[in-house]
Amino acid sequence: MASGTTTSLPVRGSFGQTMRADNWWVQPVLVALGLGVAVLYLNVAAFLGEYYAFGNYLSPLYSPEIFGDTPHALFGPKPSIWPEWLPWSPAFLILWAPAGFRLTCYYYRGAYYKAFLADPPNCSVGEPRQSYLGVWWKPTTWNEQSFPLIMQNLHRYFLYLALLFIALLSYDAWHALWFIDPATGEETLGLGVGTLVLTLNVILLGGYTLGCHSLRHLVGGGLDVLFDKPVRRTAHACVGCLNKRHMLFAWMSLYWVCFTDLYVRMLSMGIWTDWRIF
Repeated sequence: MASGTTTSLPVRGSFGQTMRADNWWVQPVLVALGLGVAVLYLNVAAFLGEYYAFGNYLSPLYSPEIFGDTPHALFGPKPSIWPEWLPWSPAFLILWAPAGFRLTCYYYRGAYYKAFLADPPNCSVGEPRQSYLGVWWKPTTWNEQSFPLIMQNLHRYFLYLALLFIALLSYDAWHALWFIDPATGEETLGLGVGTLVLTLNVILLGGYTLGCHSLRHLVGGGLDVLFDKPVRRTAHACVGCLNKRHMLFAWMSLYWVCFTDLYVRMLSMGIWTDWRIF
């Protein structure tokens, strides 16, 4: 047996300190930029409160339009009880649900913890603090059992709302197939580029939502063993298949939602032309 040799656990390094030889900082910087640009666009688009519908197309940021000034509105224009001093947009009434689903998503949590909180900046890289970040007034006790991070547990409930939104947006994609014939004023079946844009939006959002970790747990019945439960095992495998590409669907669906809103907005403003395929 060798003698005189000692080992010790590594000492926590200072912020950014690492033995990694690669450009570890590229990933969190790109994630921060990607999320920052998307969040900025989504907020601006939501606060504008106009140019969100064009004919049979409705921006997903405003669907369902509960109150509004377009024919898509379910209950007419802005309610009179809305305070005059408070900014108004139909998006304010519905965006909290999909936003809450993404904010509490397991993938996004890991992404923005690293990108914005440097917790940690990346694997095997020193953090800017000596303890796990959490409650801002008690930095030594921050964990997901304390406020505000305990709110992340709402993800499983936001899932039900997200599934409802997939159904609503699917209806929007179906409605995008029906165009008003200027000669007769009747609806006719057709296909425009906007129809494809709205349909692909539903497909990508469906891939992201149906690959959710909480849904996999839900369809599996919360069981640890599924070999004798063929239906649950099959459903669990289907969700698991999508879950393997959860990060890809998360990014693609996020930016395609932005593009779908932009496409409808540009049509509504008369800047772009929606080409009819038939």
